[in-house]
Amino acid sequence: MALGTDDPEAGQRYWTEWIAAHTWGLGPDVGEGGGQSHPILNPATGEALCSIRHADGADVERAVAQGKAASGDWAARTPRSRAELVRAVADVLERHREELAWLDTLDAGLPLWMMRKDADTGVERMRMFADLGYALTGQTIPASAGNLHLTFPEPFGVVARIIPFNHPFMFAASKVAAPLVAGNTVVLKPSELTPLSALRMAELVEGVLPDGVLSVVHGGADVGDALVRHREIRRIAFTGSHQVGRAIQRSAADVGVKHVSLELGGKNAMIVFPDADVDAALTAAVKGMNFAFAGQSCGSTSRVFVHESLLAEFTERYVAAVNAVRQGMPWSPGVQIGPMVSAAQQDRAHGFVERAVAAGAHLLTGGGTPAGGGGFFVTPTVFDGVSAEMEIANEEVFGPVVALFGFSTEDEVVGAANAVEYGLTASVWTRDLSLAHRMSRRLEAGYVWVNDTSTHFPGVPFGGVKMSGIGREESADELLSYTEIKAVNLVLS
Repeated sequence: MALGTDDPEAGQRYWTEWIAAHTWGLGPDVGEGGGQSHPILNPATGEALCSIRHADGADVERAVAQGKAASGDWAARTPRSRAELVRAVADVLERHREELAWLDTLDAGLPLWMMRKDADTGVERMRMFADLGYALTGQTIPASAGNLHLTFPEPFGVVARIIPFNHPFMFAASKVAAPLVAGNTVVLKPSELTPLSALRMAELVEGVLPDGVLSVVHGGADVGDALVRHREIRRIAFTGSHQVGRAIQRSAADVGVKHVSLELGGKNAMIVFPDADVDAALTAAVKGMNFAFAGQSCGSTSRVFVHESLLAEFTERYVAAVNAVRQGMPWSPGVQIGPMVSAAQQDRAHGFVERAVAAGAHLLTGGGTPAGGGGFFVTPTVFDGVSAEMEIANEEVFGPVVALFGFSTEDEVVGAANAVEYGLTASVWTRDLSLAHRMSRRLEAGYVWVNDTSTHFPGVPFGGVKMSGIGREESADELLSYTEIKAVNLVLS
């Protein structure tokens, strides 16, 4: 009962008290520094859960130095040896699944049932990268007669991994796995809004990994910038907004030539053709908005294009489906959408809604906050009557806000879908295999579903084009991106 499995209200009280009583450090191998303490809020209530000290420059220096000291021995291990330790980490985290899910629910405001799934996904992806360790192979190239020409994938050394607030534990676990298996040591910086599960992960795996191999530093933009600018860090991976991603590129370039991968935002299109399974498409349009994350997901299909022959029926049914999404306290059974992560995110979403209405968009439902509650809630929101030049048609809200559009021809909808600066995901709904194939090639997106939304399939490379980022993750591509190729030419003849 104390874990909250059988009694969510008791679980909420138990874990709130546990968080307040816990001594939150900065993870192993960082030590005590002089940073200031900042409150961590429960987004569902707006109340403080605890206060945690931010890292300072000395903490960052210490974490990087310890990672550097550990990197030689860690890189010298075989991929199998590193993979076995990553699996051991996954085993430890799996045993603490319920605890980690509660931490994310309380400091990110995300539904408990979904955070349990996120915990499972984080562990699953750690094991996937452990399995992919044997992909770290080189080549023998027949470049000349009688000689040997070999390539070796070699780790960078210390890697900085900066993650956002929307999947706190899942990203903390899964995003360190590939660089670790590839032979790098890692300094992880979680979002300053949702650090609890990452810090707890570091505590739980202390002693499983060698000292210095994994460190967690908690703090704001100054901590991230210190990592990006550190001369011992030549490989940086960031997930978040394109504004911060571009700032990272600039900061990295100021101090050297660094390998930077970016998984950024999206203004993603879902396209429903006349021959689609409308019932399935309606369900997928709700699923694709990731309401369980309050729309705070880069892959959300926030622009839904429906053929004009279906538009009236689809709009009516979609609005009804969105209105049926249950909003409430994220630990309560049956709740499908909780609050935004912070007051700033709530204000940002409301700002988009207000400007869309002022520009002439038609608000079909939502746009405000639910009655009678505190916290940072935004009701699921649907617009139509949105023109191509409006902000709501082009900019990522990162909240539970959807725009519906009609179209008549394939060329028209391709042009509209590709008109934005983003290119992360797209979803096509049709029974016509030729049309599906043609559309999937014409759409400017890195990850395309046909007759599905939102699902991430193990081992399939995820990432975007244009302003949605650089690089691919969740696959062997991610693992290999944490290595550099060394070519060796043995002249024997």
